[in-house]
Amino acid sequence: MTNKRETRAWVDIDLDALAHNYHAIRDWTRREGGDPVKLLGMVKANAYGHGAVAVGRKLQELGAEMLAVACLAEAVELRQAGVTIPILCLGQTPVELADDLLEYDVTQTVGDLELGRALSAAAQVAGKELSIHIKLDTGMGRLGFMWREGSQATTVEEIKALCALPGLRAEGLYTHFATADEDVDYTELQGRRFQEARTTLEQAGIHLKNYHCASSAAVLNYPWTHMNMVRPGIALYGHYPDPASEIRGEPRLMPVMTLKARVTSVRTMPVGAKLGYGCTATLTRESRIAVLSIGYADGLPRSLSNKLQVKLHGTPCPILGRICMDMCMADVTALPQVKAGDTAVVYDRDLNRIAELAGTITDELVCRVSGRVPRVYWENGTRIV
Repeated sequence: MTNKRETRAWVDIDLDALAHNYHAIRDWTRREGGDPVKLLGMVKANAYGHGAVAVGRKLQELGAEMLAVACLAEAVELRQAGVTIPILCLGQTPVELADDLLEYDVTQTVGDLELGRALSAAAQVAGKELSIHIKLDTGMGRLGFMWREGSQATTVEEIKALCALPGLRAEGLYTHFATADEDVDYTELQGRRFQEARTTLEQAGIHLKNYHCASSAAVLNYPWTHMNMVRPGIALYGHYPDPASEIRGEPRLMPVMTLKARVTSVRTMPVGAKLGYGCTATLTRESRIAVLSIGYADGLPRSLSNKLQVKLHGTPCPILGRICMDMCMADVTALPQVKAGDTAVVYDRDLNRIAELAGTITDELVCRVSGRVPRVYWENGTRIV
């Protein structure tokens, strides 16, 4: 029997696939021997649309050493759901919320001395100690202490001052690559800067227990970036961040999310009939047209109009006309068995190709699946939520 939540569109989330990817990445990062590399699982943006609570709990169960979120509210959601492992907040948290950082035991990113001083003062008032990771800007141009040729000495002094502040416990140093899936030279430049910063800080007496700079593309392509901690995002969810990794297919990743929608009606339309807003599709033959109950309000990009192919009974069927807010239409002329109530697979494995059609990246496609689309979780072949 169809669950009432699943009469329109929904996503199936395969927690076994998540576990597979977790172990595949673990094995990949230890393939050259040595000590195991810690795994910081990215669960920001509702775990890239997969559901932060379910994914966070699963990663904790699997043995992840840490999770990362974009903002305090995301961390609080995980804590209230029973996640107890360390959580790193990657974004800026207003100092007036420092009490919440302390209450929920959230590790805060600090990328400038001014914020560090404000957090130190708040922690002292509360009589507690706040864990922090220090962010370096080695070439992203976004957040972090600047590490560029000519600025190193000033940055070292600032970080030394930060680490000496009462009420703060510095536990990590990290940076973020701007072009790890595109530009080898620039990635290597950022990597050299990060290594230089680490060495210089250690020489100045700053020794930290966590060093990380490898998001998914770097995890898969640059073993030298693994340090003692990696922070995979889209790879955890079964997608390769760049075509080279996908072609190589190593490690083997399994998509965690499958986006599906119901067929609400099927009609035969005559030659010359125009479809949808703007009449952007005109039928060149008598056709059977299925209406699917998914649209851009569900997160299906309007830019995929007249481009995307969905699967019905395992057969690709082209979307015709513009994707509407709540619906879209597919040509099912080749499938006389299609009827109202059938399930269409909107996307699952071929997400890089679909992202290219949409003019975006896989990360955006999975993140933009809207909150009104239920997440249905599966483990060991059994529906658990």
